[in-house]
Amino acid sequence: MNDKNTLKGTTTVGITCKDGVVFATERRASMGNLVAHKVAEKIFKIDDHIATTIAGSVGDAQSLMKYIRAEVALYKMRNGEQISIEAASALSANILHSSRFYPFFVQTLIGGVDEDGAKIYSLDPAGGMIKDKFISTGSGSPFAYGVLEDRYTDDIYVEEGVDIAIRAIKSAMERDTYSGNGILIALVTEEGYRMLEEEEVQKRLKEII
Repeated sequence: MNDKNTLKGTTTVGITCKDGVVFATERRASMGNLVAHKVAEKIFKIDDHIATTIAGSVGDAQSLMKYIRAEVALYKMRNGEQISIEAASALSANILHSSRFYPFFVQTLIGGVDEDGAKIYSLDPAGGMIKDKFISTGSGSPFAYGVLEDRYTDDIYVEEGVDIAIRAIKSAMERDTYSGNGILIALVTEEGYRMLEEEEVQKRLKEII
């Protein structure tokens, strides 16, 4: 199995809230019409105040996450403070665009909370960097965006954001054959990074059906 051909389709969601950022993904890794893995991890903790999601090649994503984590840790060691979300995103975009590295076949969401509040950016494989209030990537993103456009408002809090993210991923899983096999939810707030337990996600999923 070639990792370059894995995760051809997926759905990821990132939502900024007044008190933090919500990340959500489904768990299916596909290779053509084959469901290659049913427990793919697509959310990564970079630091206590930063997380990312990935859509694309597994091998490239894992390598990229290692580079980003190392650079963020190095920044903290050199400067004695946490890197801002914008700076971490720009750094990640530079890694993607740099000629020192081979092309990374991934689309990444990176976001979190710093002294200026909650932020999220979308990075493309060429290093393009776009900030937005909510973002979805992957083959299921058209279906997820339908929910996000309908339900997102500027004044939501993380608790509301979790429900919207679950609805968005659920919508994608129902219509996109490359998305499925469960939902992962992670939060980044002033208290730090937290991945929701599967039982909590399932409980909330039942409550919103």
